[in-house]
Amino acid sequence: MRGMLKLCMAVVGGLLWTLPAQADYPDRIIKLVVPFPPGGGVDLVARLVGQGLSEELGQAIVIENKPGGGTLTGTDYVAKSAPDGYTLVLASFAHAVNPSLQPKMPYDTARDFQPIGLIGRSYNVLVTSPKSKFKTVGDIIRASKEKPGSLTYASQGIGTSAHLAGELFKNLGGVDILHVPYRGVAQALQDVLSGQVDMMWPTSAAATALINAGEFHAVASTAPAGKSPLPGVTTIAEQGLQGYVVDGWYGVYAPAGTPKDVAAKLNATLNRVVQKPEFQRRVEPEGLVVTPGTPEAFDAFVQGELVRWRKIVVENKITMD
Repeated sequence: MRGMLKLCMAVVGGLLWTLPAQADYPDRIIKLVVPFPPGGGVDLVARLVGQGLSEELGQAIVIENKPGGGTLTGTDYVAKSAPDGYTLVLASFAHAVNPSLQPKMPYDTARDFQPIGLIGRSYNVLVTSPKSKFKTVGDIIRASKEKPGSLTYASQGIGTSAHLAGELFKNLGGVDILHVPYRGVAQALQDVLSGQVDMMWPTSAAATALINAGEFHAVASTAPAGKSPLPGVTTIAEQGLQGYVVDGWYGVYAPAGTPKDVAAKLNATLNRVVQKPEFQRRVEPEGLVVTPGTPEAFDAFVQGELVRWRKIVVENKITMD
C-alpha cells in the first residue's frame, strides 16, 4: 500500500508539473518599474501602458519610479526580483547602450531578463538654428571636411541618443565634429538656437513643437530611408549617409525565468494595448511609432542594438568620464 501511495503521488505530481505555471495570473498587483524620475516621455508611456494593462488584465498596475545610475538602479531592481510576472521594467535606448558604456554592470543584459515586447520606436532629428548656414547634411559634411574639428554638436549627456546619433554621423560621414555634452536638453537646445553650438540631434518629442514654431531648422530625421515621421523632412540616409538610423525605443522586460505562459499572456496583452487608437493618439506627440510584435522579435532587435552601439562606443573611444 505504501508503495502504491508513493506511485500515485508521483503521477499526480507529474500531472501538476505539466499544468501552466500560473493559470490564474495575475491574481495581485503588478509593479511596472520606470528607471527614470517622474515626468517626461518615459513616464507618460509607462502610465499609459500601465493603465492599458490594468484594464485588460483586470488587475492594478503600480508605476514605481526608480531613477539612478543611468537607469541601472531601477533595471537592476527588476533583474533581481522574483521571476513571477509581478515586477516588470520599462526599458529604453539606455538598456542597449549601458553594457558598452558602464564600467561595472550590476546585471547581465542578455542573461537576466525575459523580453515581453516592444512598445514602439521613435526617432531623433538633426536641427540647427534658422540663422545657421547648415541647411542640409551635405552642408555639414562639406564644412567639417574643410575644417576638421571646427563644428560642434550638443547633447543632453554622454550615452544619450542625441550623443550617439552624432557619433554615428561622424563615423558614416567620415567627419570630425566636437561633442559638447550638457546636463539637460533645455540648455543644449538654447545654445544651438543662439549659435553657440552648431547643431543637435534631439528626440522628436523635444524638437517637433519647436520646429513647427520656426525656432529650429530641421535638417533631417534619423528614421530609416523613406520613413521620416516629420512632414517635409527627409532622412539622413536619404541625404547621402546610407545605413544611418537611430532608434529611440520603449519595451517591457520581466526577470529571467518568468514562466513562458505568463510572458506570452503579457505580450499578447501589451500588443492589444499599444494597438488601441487612444493609446496611439496619446503617444503621437512623443514621436512614438507603435511597433508591436513577439518577445523573440523584441529580443532580436535589442541584441542588434547592443552590437551596433558597442561598435560605435569602441571605435570612438567613448567613456562616461
